[in-house]
Amino acid sequence: MPSQKQSSDQLAQMPIDQFYQTVASSDNGLNANQVKTQEAKYGPNVITAAKGQNKLWQFLKNFTSLMAILLWVSGFIAIFAQMLELGIAIWAVNMINGLFSFWQENQAQKASDALKKMLPTKATVIRDGQSQQIDTAAIVPGDLLVISAGDSISADARVISSDSLQVDESALTGESDLTDKKADYHHGEGKFAEQNLVYAGTVASAGSAKAMAINTGMNTEFGQIAKLTQGQQSKPSPLEIELNRLTRQLSIIAISIGVAFFLAAIFFVHYPVAQSFIFALGMVVAFIPEGLLPTVTLSLAQGVQRMAKKHALVKNLNSVETLGETTVIASDKTGTLTQNQMTINNVWLPDKVYTVSGEGYVNNGQVMDGDQPVKAGKNADLDLLLKAVTLNNDTAVKAANKPDGQPQIVGTPTEASLVILAQKYQLNSDELNAQNPRQKTLVFDSDRKRMSTINKKEKGQLTLYTKGALDGVLAKTKSILTNGQVRDITDNDVQQIQAANESYAKQGLRALAVAYRDLSDSESQDLSKSTAENTEQNLTFVGLTIMADPPRPEIYAAVKKAHQAGIRIIMVTGDGPITGKSVAVKIGLVSNQARVVTGDELTNMSDDDLREAVKGEVLFARVAPKQKYRIVKANQANGEIVASTGDGVNDAPALKQADIGIAMGATGTDVAKEAADMILTDDNFASIIAAIEEGRTVYSNIQKFLLYILNSNVPEAFPSVLFLFSGGLIPLPLTVMQILTIDLGTDMLPALGLGSEKSEPGVMQEPPRSRKAHLLNKSIIWKAFALYGLVASLISSAAYFFVNYAYGWPKHALSASGSVYAEATTITLAAIVFCQIAAAMNARTKYTSVFKIGFFSNRHIITGIIFEIFLISLIIYVPFLQGVFNTHALGVAEWLFLIAIPIPLILLEELRKWFVRKYFMKLNQ
Repeated sequence: MPSQKQSSDQLAQMPIDQFYQTVASSDNGLNANQVKTQEAKYGPNVITAAKGQNKLWQFLKNFTSLMAILLWVSGFIAIFAQMLELGIAIWAVNMINGLFSFWQENQAQKASDALKKMLPTKATVIRDGQSQQIDTAAIVPGDLLVISAGDSISADARVISSDSLQVDESALTGESDLTDKKADYHHGEGKFAEQNLVYAGTVASAGSAKAMAINTGMNTEFGQIAKLTQGQQSKPSPLEIELNRLTRQLSIIAISIGVAFFLAAIFFVHYPVAQSFIFALGMVVAFIPEGLLPTVTLSLAQGVQRMAKKHALVKNLNSVETLGETTVIASDKTGTLTQNQMTINNVWLPDKVYTVSGEGYVNNGQVMDGDQPVKAGKNADLDLLLKAVTLNNDTAVKAANKPDGQPQIVGTPTEASLVILAQKYQLNSDELNAQNPRQKTLVFDSDRKRMSTINKKEKGQLTLYTKGALDGVLAKTKSILTNGQVRDITDNDVQQIQAANESYAKQGLRALAVAYRDLSDSESQDLSKSTAENTEQNLTFVGLTIMADPPRPEIYAAVKKAHQAGIRIIMVTGDGPITGKSVAVKIGLVSNQARVVTGDELTNMSDDDLREAVKGEVLFARVAPKQKYRIVKANQANGEIVASTGDGVNDAPALKQADIGIAMGATGTDVAKEAADMILTDDNFASIIAAIEEGRTVYSNIQKFLLYILNSNVPEAFPSVLFLFSGGLIPLPLTVMQILTIDLGTDMLPALGLGSEKSEPGVMQEPPRSRKAHLLNKSIIWKAFALYGLVASLISSAAYFFVNYAYGWPKHALSASGSVYAEATTITLAAIVFCQIAAAMNARTKYTSVFKIGFFSNRHIITGIIFEIFLISLIIYVPFLQGVFNTHALGVAEWLFLIAIPIPLILLEELRKWFVRKYFMKLNQ
């Protein structure tokens, strides 16, 4: 393919004859034989879909995580140890969790399919000198494409001839400004800036052209983005890594305890080896948190549901927690930080400046002179300017189809802002156009930087109305309109106009100059002779319209909240450096001292230099897709957890590389949505911050769950410790099936309730969690084993001896069987359950009083507590279950003892939290 030998830029610069020779074509297009040769050589013009993941593997991977494997092994060990019911119960939990995860998550990657769908299905080409319509898949290098306004462009191509062609390249660049395309080579600023090249996936918005295909299919820039996206391997999320680490930790703890109990049973109790082994296996199973996976999965799923209510749709469960770790957000500007709706906010006249209220493509404001609204007919100079931009306008703004929808523009964003300006001025554009019918249009091009129309006034006078870039208009200006009078323009006038323009430019605002001229009688007689060169001259300058793409209203508070949470936001935009920095400073993203790195600078920057640059206060302008991807990788190389936002094709590689890819739901392309982990249904940047808060809450809730379940492991193991170190004199106060009653029965619903706990106050005032921090930390271990667990062990053991004392101990030996033994083990089990009731309430907050957040505010925990009391009652009183779990009915005295357990435990923990808040937290502050 030509592009494999020469770059697109080299092909664009070649003399036309050399270019035809290089691509083996001509100005008549390809002939039939050449088409066949090219088809055989280059194949179809399609985006090749990435090979999807095998559905069977998609299903099985939910059952092959490290924790899942541990549970499979635990179930096997339980069955081997002649505890069939226990093994089946563990396997059932694993199966339910895997099925739920498979149902909840859809890992299929459809980004390539979305890219493919964006290409048009038909195209017009010239072959053998004849125009014909073919499938886009049949286009080959050397085909001469015929491009008209409204056409989607099907291949990368060099423009051969152009009639004022303007192309919307936002799908590649992310910016909505139209680009002029001509046959002559000129390279502008940034990527995709060749004047005589058009790209697949972009759209012709105005004019027409002939262009010769140079790259097709996967060799187009569009295809390269697809290839880059496909080449990225999915990687485990931070939560998956952390859960695997936690599983290894818990496995080591469980196996170590099992070995210790095995040796103790042999050497202290003198159990037979086989019996000691079975006993040790039971302890290993008891220390494995069988409820961890389903609780984590359901906790994440609840987070997904809560985030959906906040307009954030999460495609991957683990992405919820990853959001909470985010340290950097790499954000596009247009449509993400801003509204992507060009808005005029000032009208500058030589003798007065008017402000314009309202934003977006709706008539929601007024033209203001100070604090007084101005209407049509009140100021002749302002009337003329508004008349000029209304008549010299080819854009229509259609109202939204539904109340919460967005207006649709047919034309350019700049002209759409002028349409809304006229409406705010209460100018009737239809009536004005009817009274001043257009006679001729001198279309805009990037060399002149102007567009003009010739309109006929009511008395037959023809007038030229011109709008465009200030330098392009001033170059043709001879006079100036001030206070209704036309006079020669002076150097002071020019300096005043240019100073105003420069002042607005520094604010990131764009100025559009407006001028006019009445045509002479001789000029009016034959407009066919009127060209831009002989007509756009001796103009009268009227004024400037000042416009900008306004920031989203909610962005200011969202940026402030992100900074308070220790999250940096890096703007990565295709827009210019001045505009980009102005917006970034305005919304509080960076200070005036921030560094701006352009795409061209980035190209020459080493990876080490880039890694150093992103550590500071920086933003990126005029960047290309691969560069956005590179910026994300540089941050990740620095150890950052990166969320990347975007809405265009150009964002897809960065979205997929990022730890969290966030696409805009309303304005985003299918490509961006499929590559992303999360979609914002309201395109609201503030929703990202709300989602991050939810992610932090999910992680905190998983830690609360860990504290809760590990706490119960201590009183579960403590009876066995008594049994072993008493040399068997103290019969086992708790059986293995009773232990599993806690792990898989009574603990489950309160644990799930902890997963739905709301954010604690101040969660977004803390910095992001360190990569070195872990789910199982010293604080949880201390609370679970040395505080909550130890207290629960003492209380449950006291309950065991209390029952035996009631039946004659220590005068008689502790019962090892029969009804007394069953009652003693029953109250031990029940005491642990009631200690867990207190633990569930205590684990709801780290430092805040549970009474402050509302003792009964978490209905899921309250429901769980009611359920575990109901379940333990069934196990205690239902005869069949008494036999399975070796339980015995309890009397009123025992129940009064049990009911009293949670009260002092909750009050003591409240006292500890108060002490921490009062002394340690103030000391840290």
